[in-house]
Amino acid sequence: MKFMLMMHHRGQGAYAVSSWSQQDLAAHIGFMKDFARRLAANGELVAAEGLATPDQAKRVRAGPNREPLTDGVFPESKEFLVGFWIIDVESPQRAYDVAAEASAAPGPGGAPLGIEIEVRQVMSAPEV
Repeated sequence: MKFMLMMHHRGQGAYAVSSWSQQDLAAHIGFMKDFARRLAANGELVAAEGLATPDQAKRVRAGPNREPLTDGVFPESKEFLVGFWIIDVESPQRAYDVAAEASAAPGPGGAPLGIEIEVRQVMSAPEV
């Protein structure tokens, strides 16, 4: 079963890591790299990426002639997607366990962040 785990930032302005010490940021990134390596070693990791902040984002839709129409930048977002994992696991419970581990990534002073991770199953297209 495939699941997408989405890490969200809640609060005003840029993602909080921009104000962390170099040591705290290095510990956080080290945790995330090790976490991804362990999932890959288990054969559970399909993909994982961190995302740029909303001040670098645009929303795009097709115009009348299918040309891209953009909207944004939205730097004052109160919640935004920070990063995601796509995992392939045996059960929803395993997906929840993986999400809980990601949520406990270290923050300032090494304290677990407790960031909310949204877990959604990746659906297959129906057979036609």
